[in-house]
Amino acid sequence: MIHVIATIDVTAGRREEFLTAFRELVPKVKAEDGCIEYGPAIDTDSGIPAQQRKGDDVVTVIEKWESVAALTAHLDAPHMQEYRGQVKDLVKGMTLHVLKPA
Repeated sequence: MIHVIATIDVTAGRREEFLTAFRELVPKVKAEDGCIEYGPAIDTDSGIPAQQRKGDDVVTVIEKWESVAALTAHLDAPHMQEYRGQVKDLVKGMTLHVLKPA
């Protein structure tokens, strides 16, 4: 199993528009072979001093996959290609962290 943290920088003021499109994608991804968990998350006020907020224009995607091969297949899936075209004007950038359990 692998863990994936995707941090998506969204065009200023357009996070809700992005999330609407993303939420339509989620059921398609969860139906993929090898997908264990997949969902968006945004900052929340916790009151915990060590918390480092990402900001109002960031969406973090929390993912778990059975393998790197499953993740690679996901990235190449037709619905992902369609989704990228749909949100291209809403996304400024993205970083991806692929991790394994220690």
